[in-house]
Amino acid sequence: MLALIGLLTILTVLLTIVSKRLSPLVALIVLPIIGAMFAGLGQQIPEFLVKGITSIAPVAVMFMFAILFFGIMNDNYVFAPFINAVLKLCANDPRKLFVGVVLITALVHLDGSGASTFLIVIPAVLPVFDAMQIRRRKLAALVAMSAGVNNMLPWGGPTIRAAAALDIPVMELYAPLFPVHLSGFIFVVVIAFWMGVRERVSHTGNATQPEPTSATTLLPHTTDLRWLLNICLIVAVIGCMITGIVPPVIAFLGGAIIALLLNSTSQDAQKTSIEKHAAPVFMMVSILFAAGCFTGILKHSGMLDAMATSGSELLPGALAQNIPLVVALSSMPLSLLFDPDSFYFGIMPVLSGIAVDSGLPATSVAHAALLGQMTTGFPVSPLTPATFLLIGLTNISLADHQRYTLPLLACISFFMTAVALILGLIPA
Repeated sequence: MLALIGLLTILTVLLTIVSKRLSPLVALIVLPIIGAMFAGLGQQIPEFLVKGITSIAPVAVMFMFAILFFGIMNDNYVFAPFINAVLKLCANDPRKLFVGVVLITALVHLDGSGASTFLIVIPAVLPVFDAMQIRRRKLAALVAMSAGVNNMLPWGGPTIRAAAALDIPVMELYAPLFPVHLSGFIFVVVIAFWMGVRERVSHTGNATQPEPTSATTLLPHTTDLRWLLNICLIVAVIGCMITGIVPPVIAFLGGAIIALLLNSTSQDAQKTSIEKHAAPVFMMVSILFAAGCFTGILKHSGMLDAMATSGSELLPGALAQNIPLVVALSSMPLSLLFDPDSFYFGIMPVLSGIAVDSGLPATSVAHAALLGQMTTGFPVSPLTPATFLLIGLTNISLADHQRYTLPLLACISFFMTAVALILGLIPA
């Protein structure tokens, strides 16, 4: 009975979110409460909610301060000297330019926000592509590849959701995945260079076209003492987080406070800086806490365990044993069907439970999902607003963008899957 109620609850959540009848915030809180009431667990619902919210709190707080921290850095053009240097080094060589775009995107995407990345990178680089008569869909593809792979960062939306859904520390989930992430990014650089070689061969632009180092293509910046302190602060925060000297939430909390004091000297300036990033932070954090309510009810009521047991019994043994591999191979195209909330909070916990019942670690499914589901898949998914911002800024159609970029993103996802198989993160 619990398994059936849990399944119906998850399906209802998925349908209402995908059909846009309910917002994720409402669906993730209200529907599991109704499910628990049908299961006769009404009196225990507050306890389930508190446990779920408590487990999600460190992840939500880390995300909040990470977005504020990197948002402050972008607001103060801390990365502008590196971006401008890459543009100057590219000259009129498509090979250098394409690789440069990938590096710039990776740098800007440290804040984990696809929308802000596209808003910074596209306007800065688009005049160069137009001057060199390079098709804009190639710029969109390069930015999508780099932003997609680097959406696997431990403070990125998919990784945060996966850690929250499994109730494990985010660095514990991400650390084994780092070599896969790094190899995926190197593969993106290789693809960018290959695209540049092909573009150079076919390029027929006018030799007298303007250099891409025109002042209109460069971002404003000053390399003063405050800029140097900001760079040191970024290195210190990321270094503390990766080495585990302090928990990630403390690293970003401290980093955000220091960044505010360093870059906003007055109370009004600090308030303005916080308010600028308040809307996206609130939306994501509220969804994370709603997801805590969702997983708290499903987990502590026994629904997830019941569904996992039933699923492992119904699925053929060979399929159950290879669920991580199936998820990895289908993770990128699943971005076209499921938004990140419905997948990571609705589908992945059930698949992880089935994997555990089959003798596999729950994290193997999360690692598999992160190889494509709203990582490499998010810049082409019609379910993410950032995709429409990307094609809007480059002025290309969604169909043209998907036809050109989807095969490239699929290759990257399959390559990372192969690396994950070799490293044993995905059981073969």
